[in-house]
Amino acid sequence: MGSKTPDDERHMYQDRDDPFTASSSGTGGEQRGAHLARDGDGCMAGDGGTNDDDDDDDDDAARVDAALTVTNSAGSADASKKKKRKRPKKKKSKASATKQSSPPRVPLADLFPSGKYPEGERLSYGSAFETTTRARALGVRRGGYRPLEDDAVLDDYRKAAEVHRQVRRWVQQTVEPGQTLTAIATGIEDGVRALLGNPGLEPGQSLKAGLGFPTGLALNNCVAHYTPNPGQKEVVLQQQDVMKVDFGVHVNGWIVDSAFTMSFDPTYDDLLAAVRDATNTGIKNAGVDVRISDVSAAIQEAMESYEVEIRGKVFPVKPVRDLCGHDIKRYRIHGEKTIPFVKNSNQTKMEEGEVFAIETFGSTGRGVTRNGDGIYGYGLSHDAPAHVALPLSSANRLYKTIKENFGTIVFCRRYLDRLGCDRYLAGLNCLVSNGILDAHQPLMDVAGSYSAQFEHTILLRESHKEVISRGDDY
Repeated sequence: MGSKTPDDERHMYQDRDDPFTASSSGTGGEQRGAHLARDGDGCMAGDGGTNDDDDDDDDDAARVDAALTVTNSAGSADASKKKKRKRPKKKKSKASATKQSSPPRVPLADLFPSGKYPEGERLSYGSAFETTTRARALGVRRGGYRPLEDDAVLDDYRKAAEVHRQVRRWVQQTVEPGQTLTAIATGIEDGVRALLGNPGLEPGQSLKAGLGFPTGLALNNCVAHYTPNPGQKEVVLQQQDVMKVDFGVHVNGWIVDSAFTMSFDPTYDDLLAAVRDATNTGIKNAGVDVRISDVSAAIQEAMESYEVEIRGKVFPVKPVRDLCGHDIKRYRIHGEKTIPFVKNSNQTKMEEGEVFAIETFGSTGRGVTRNGDGIYGYGLSHDAPAHVALPLSSANRLYKTIKENFGTIVFCRRYLDRLGCDRYLAGLNCLVSNGILDAHQPLMDVAGSYSAQFEHTILLRESHKEVISRGDDY
């Protein structure tokens, strides 16, 4: 999710990509087979003779001995048959699912019973990195703990990334014109919660795993930070729309932030290609010891090399100057460092142990945003107190609910409705007016323009960078 640049007066910390083959996991095992053989009875072969003389007795005795031998042989053969007979296999318990459903509802724990999830794309820092002194993030320098080298942390990141990949693949293959933005947003969020196996309805559940911020579905000249909320006019996706889909997934506070753009008219293909290329260029140039200004310059050069023709008029693709990429902290979608999409003099370096959302926004408009109508979401300010005692009692109750369910994670009104909250608007306004909550508005370019966004989360690890959210879609 894009962040406002620090030098903007309206700087805000705001948050943030199949259908799978439908398959129900059938009952495993084989049917119990019928017996193919039965035990035989040995029979004595007599000739019907009498015991009139000794010779006959001898003959009879010989016949008896022969018959007993036959009987014993038959018994042994039957016993051998019994030993060799294969017992029918027991019916197996229900097999674990191996494919995701559509819409995605199979928990990831069923698809990955080992608890190990796919690694992200590994990229080298390059030969120059090996000959320089590594810059390490402050937390790494002070305590020596390296969370990105901790298997448990990596498992959390990779689980969140896999959830994101599976849900966004479903979105890319099923969303089409005629659907409402509310249906699309709730479909994404329901999918995320289902795959995490966490409905997030009880206090504290959403802090263990859930959405990293409200789902962004910004259309056309709305560059970023729009989500459908109660009371707003329902918006229906149209054939000519360009829609940015921006959502985040967290596990234990480790947030994966990734976004992509959808269009249904090939007219906008070059716009999407420009922004995708700019994001990939940013990822390629990012790394430990790299100056942010160098990453920004590479992004701008890539994006501005494109133009797009819309209804007979050619537009240059402009980087959105007042938005930027950002580092990600635990439970906070925006840290302190930002990566603008235009050249700058920021000599700050990226450091080992940091996590960045490398994203770019490109526009056919002015490339500068203004605040739009409505509120995208709310988030606790950085200096929010542990407790509040405001004159409005509903604000105090609401603050407790926010702390228990979201902490420092950005949320929206739909999430409050889902928790069963009601009559909370006055409480929200009270918390905002007292500087306890930050309210984030939609960000708009000029009317009639079109904008696109692509984004991935990268981990700057000790020996390489890991594009944790990369998938086969982009």
